[in-house]
Amino acid sequence: LFLFTGLAFAADKVNVNTASLEQLQTINGVGVSTAEAIITYREESGLFKNVDDLLNVKGIGEKKLEKFSEQISVAVPE
Repeated sequence: LFLFTGLAFAADKVNVNTASLEQLQTINGVGVSTAEAIITYREESGLFKNVDDLLNVKGIGEKKLEKFSEQISVAVPE
């Protein structure tokens, strides 16, 4: 039961490397401007390699990242 629950939770994470503006806004603590900044950074600098790369995005500091880091993934699309 715990394995299934863990897998279901992992599937609910938002992949910041592929998420749309609307999908990014479903992350607790991410509004329109932060979602736009994530997409802009991704388009200009390439995919995120790890969660800490989000600290390079304008408007995301350590406290904000800590708030939503459990809700995101940085999986590289195939």
